[in-house]
Amino acid sequence: MIARRIFIDWRTSQWIHIRRLSSSRIPEMPACDHQPSVYHGESYDVVKKVISSHVAPCQVPFYKKPLMMYEGYGQWLWDHEGKRYLDMFAGVATVSIGHCHPKVVSAASHQMRCLGHTTPIYMQPRLHEYVTKLVEKLPKDLSVVYLVNSGSEATELAFLMARLHTGAYDIISLKNSYHGGSQAAAASTAMSTWRYPVPPPAGYIHVTNPDVYRGPWGGSRCRDSPLAPGQRKCECDDGNCAASDKYLEKLEDIFRFSLPNNGRVAAFIAESIQGIGGTVQYPRTYLRKAYDLIHHHGGICIADEVQTGFGRTGGNFWGFEGHGVQPDIVTMGKGIGNGFPMGAVVTKPEIASSLKKALHFNTFGGNPVACAIGSAVLNVIAEEKLQENALQVGTYLIERLGALQLDHPSIIGDVRGKGLMIGVELICNPETRKPLPVPQMLNLFEDIKDMGVLVGKGGLYANVLRIKPPMCITKADADFTVEVINRAIKKSKLQNWQNKEYVFCNGI
Repeated sequence: MIARRIFIDWRTSQWIHIRRLSSSRIPEMPACDHQPSVYHGESYDVVKKVISSHVAPCQVPFYKKPLMMYEGYGQWLWDHEGKRYLDMFAGVATVSIGHCHPKVVSAASHQMRCLGHTTPIYMQPRLHEYVTKLVEKLPKDLSVVYLVNSGSEATELAFLMARLHTGAYDIISLKNSYHGGSQAAAASTAMSTWRYPVPPPAGYIHVTNPDVYRGPWGGSRCRDSPLAPGQRKCECDDGNCAASDKYLEKLEDIFRFSLPNNGRVAAFIAESIQGIGGTVQYPRTYLRKAYDLIHHHGGICIADEVQTGFGRTGGNFWGFEGHGVQPDIVTMGKGIGNGFPMGAVVTKPEIASSLKKALHFNTFGGNPVACAIGSAVLNVIAEEKLQENALQVGTYLIERLGALQLDHPSIIGDVRGKGLMIGVELICNPETRKPLPVPQMLNLFEDIKDMGVLVGKGGLYANVLRIKPPMCITKADADFTVEVINRAIKKSKLQNWQNKEYVFCNGI
């Protein structure tokens, strides 16, 4: 009887606590001085019917009732009904400087009036202008640019160059990585959710992912982030990262057991911070040691900067610079064109010359409109100090999310990232790091949207909130985002309490 009374009192006190948490008002959205136009197009139902009938069904939109976006400006989006949203996902980390930036719009429209298209069979000044600006942002010997149309295409071309240059064939990538959806890019991608049940091409090897939060090794001092990975004990000393060495042994095992006796490999590819994998960061010294090992075996190191490039990580213009490494090839996409479809491969002259062994041609790579847009993007990043803003606002946002984790340790398992490349991993058990159940995750995701903030989902279990906004966001936007996530988590706790499920999963 006494035990039952104590249990009832405990439940009552927790109920009062959650009611208090859930009573906070929905935060006020920051002001915006842009006045959107009124949508006069086809109705929502007509558009939805056409898309469901004629667009490939694998392209599933977010949310129970998909949003129909009509207009964008800066960090803001408006749907067809005029509702405003704070875009904290930037079209999957693609809108780097803000929607419909006036300087990009001006550059694109001017170039379209002058010359909309030509191919590399002719020279044209916009190509010269852009590649000159781009290589100035890279180490001196990365001086040859091949422009393409997407990050996936950049990955394909990088693999071809590596194989031609080295004479080897095998490509090593990390588990939990994503490098694109075309054949070779998909083969190097190592997430089951992105792999079809068809035989993959030969020559792709996946190695243990050096994830200091979810992997077998890692602790509080292992990664380059304003926040430590939860409460995991760190075995590192002042001069060495123990987790890095243990993950490196797994890479060394590839050469012992999975490659020919000569140990040769064509390339090793890694994102500087894994994007679709859930904003996963490696131990600080891992990439440097991995690059040394690959070079020792005659391979080429490829930095996938599709999501981390162009200042997004704040402290550096390129994500690989934060690891203290210099790649042989850099692949780019997404933010390179602020939403315009373009990509690039940048490499050393001796590697680029390997493509001369046959003809290689890209009809739209180096398109003058794309080059004009790419050039305008670089100008805006510099003129508006967006890399610096990514560092300042991003660090502030990460720290605020870290404080939120202290309020909700039973749901927020990890906050990680650099600059405006941020991940918030949601769990239902802080000890086992079990992912938040899908229904609860989807409800929380919907609630965040309903309060006016758009974020992404990532990770193998789709339990990581991906926060990768345009780099023009403000601290007020960061505050609003944190308060919305806070409100959504409180609501999730309340709903699960009412369903008598939450206490058995989390223990609150």
